[in-house]
Formats: sequence, C-alpha cells, structure tokens
Amino acid sequence: MKQTLLILVLVAALIGCKNKSQPENEGDSEFVNSVENIQNPEITDESEVLINPIDHASMVLNWDDTTIYVDPVGGKDAFLKYNKPNLILITDIHGDHLDIETLESIVIENTRIITSKSVYDKLSETLQKRTKILKNGDFTTDLGILIEAIPMYNLREEALQFHPKGRGNGYVLEKNNKRLYISGDTEDIPEMRNLKDIDIAFVCMNLPYTMPVEKAAEAVLAFKPKTVYPYHYRGTDGLSDVANFKSLVEAKDPNIVVVQLEWYPNK
Repeated sequence: MKQTLLILVLVAALIGCKNKSQPENEGDSEFVNSVENIQNPEITDESEVLINPIDHASMVLNWDDTTIYVDPVGGKDAFLKYNKPNLILITDIHGDHLDIETLESIVIENTRIITSKSVYDKLSETLQKRTKILKNGDFTTDLGILIEAIPMYNLREEALQFHPKGRGNGYVLEKNNKRLYISGDTEDIPEMRNLKDIDIAFVCMNLPYTMPVEKAAEAVLAFKPKTVYPYHYRGTDGLSDVANFKSLVEAKDPNIVVVQLEWYPNK
C-alpha cells in the first residue's frame, strides 16, 4: 500500500511540473511571448543575438532578454509569432521602413521607439510619446544597449533625391562588447567605411535607391565586420545579385563571413 501511494505522489508531481512549464500567457494574446520563441528563432547568430528576417528591411532581433524590431512594416500578422517589442528602431520615412498602422498595432505599454526627427514628425501623438529622437552622430543607452545613430544617404548624383544626409538613421548597437550595425538606406559612405569592430552588419544593396553590390562589397571590405548579412536588396529590376556580393567579399577577405537569409519569402 505504501509503495502504491508513493507511485501516485510521484505521478502527481510530474504532472504538476509539466503544467508549470507551459507559458502563463499562452492564449491571452495574439502575440506569442514564450521561452519557446526565444530558444527556437528562425536564425541564430552565435549565442546572444537571434536574427529573424521578416521582409526586405524589417527584422526582429532577440538580444539576450531584449526584443528589438527594426523597421516593422506589413501589418500585425507579420509579427504574431515573435515576442512583443521592447525597442523599435526606425531608419527612414519611406513606406518600406515606416508603417504607422503596423506600429500602432504592435507597441505595448513599455515599448520604446528610437528614430530621426523626420520620422518622428510623421508619427501619431500616441507614438510620439514613446519615441526618442536621435540625429546623426547622437548616442543613447536604452535597455542596457548603447545605440548610435549613423548617417545614411546617397552619393550618386542621380540618386541624391532618395535619401538626403541627415533625414534618416542607420544604427550601431553595442552590448557586452558585441557591436551590431544596421545600414538603413545608404551608399558606401565614409561613415560606413570608417566603422570599427563590428561583429554583425546588415548592409543594403538595391538600385536605384541605395547602391550596387560591387559598392556594398567595397564598403564591407573597408570596415571588415565579422559577419555580414545582405538585406534590403529588392530594387526596381528585381532582387540584387547577393551571391555575387558574397563572392566579391569572400574572395578578397575570407575572414568576413557572408550569410544570406530569406528576406523575401513571398517573392
């Protein structure tokens, strides 16, 4: 009899542990905010930064316990399976970077937004209240991450109207001696080429709006990130040749790792 009671107690304990392992908020929200999401992202870069490409310029980064949305566009449904945003970075005013309807549908009470004055001026009053403005060259620290606003602009005469200097921001994020660069819409500007100690870089390459793959490769070879992710590579004539970008970079510097993710799932 005692043996039977002991077995029943052990079974009850195991069932209780199993139930406690389920996320407490499961089913309470259209957003999923669970340990499972953090442990099983679409892409893992090393151990601290989890990279989830969404589409074109949009991505979700999980950096330790912080969830960062970059240029979230495309509606709430595109982000349903990801953790709620602690921080949102917006690079520019164009529709592939700024989508007010999407922003209003994904922000939560403690979400912080960082962007430029030009973007801020286009936000609703509700969004402005949670937004910090950074101009090119400014720094701030939020959620334990040092954030620097990096210039992003065009150099070619025929493209100057697309992205004037000072309107938008690229970003360098730094935490625990790891540095991550998000180019935004830019060409191979001196401010990019002069970057130092970048571990992870997201670099755009599309015509006519930013730069050709050859110039993107030259810039990457100049600032030498450890790992580079081509992104924002859809132009008016389709997708840029990111395979050629990879070949150009790795042929001249095999220490730079080029990783191509799926940024256009619906192409």
